[in-house]
Amino acid sequence: MNLVTIWPKEFTLASWDFMMYRPDLWKSFFLTLGTTVIGTILALLVTALLAYPLSKSEFRWGPVIMIGVVIAMIFKAPLVPYFLTVKGIGLYNNPLVLIIPHILNPFNLIIMRTFFKQFSKELEEAAFIEGCGYFRMLFQFVLPLSKAVLATLALFYGVVLWNQFQHPLMFLQDTNLFPLQIKIRQFITDDNILVTGAVSTAGLAYNERTLRATTVIFAMIPVVAVYPFLQKYFVKGAMLGSVKG
Repeated sequence: MNLVTIWPKEFTLASWDFMMYRPDLWKSFFLTLGTTVIGTILALLVTALLAYPLSKSEFRWGPVIMIGVVIAMIFKAPLVPYFLTVKGIGLYNNPLVLIIPHILNPFNLIIMRTFFKQFSKELEEAAFIEGCGYFRMLFQFVLPLSKAVLATLALFYGVVLWNQFQHPLMFLQDTNLFPLQIKIRQFITDDNILVTGAVSTAGLAYNERTLRATTVIFAMIPVVAVYPFLQKYFVKGAMLGSVKG
């Protein structure tokens, strides 16, 4: 009687000890980690390369492209044509499908474009007089002064890449390519996969429920660990990108 309390009677890490020796869990973890890191870097690079020229009033095609960006943000592609397009370019059952469809987000592009518009034209004109080109201006002057918006968008892109579920569910059939979120879904819905390697959970210090809770917390820890380091840039970058014209 009265064995269930808020604080556990006998604290144990048995569930963690069991799950940390699962090679399939670590394989999915490192796949998700790699796609998140590589995808975030590529997404920031592509977004910056498009946002910088769009922030210039002298770029006459800028307004037309921005209309297309806004339309792409408001009206999402229908699911079936989107699936056929992605499959048609060879991304079906391809790990690159975890990265390529996410390297440009219209909302993030608008935030970065708006942030870039704050830079002084006089400073850029002085750099151009000294022989500085657009690419050098972007990578040596603009981006080093844009840590706030880069950190903000890195968090946006990183969370999407880390938590993606629909894309791998639609486009990946090979279980060796399953990212962490799909692997967690398998653990939650299939007890046989969850307790692989254990003859029975009877008499042990863990059961199927504690193992499920362990995998969910395991997937949350990296994002929770990174967020405090980006928090100081997060609010500043989001506000600057949203209120400046």
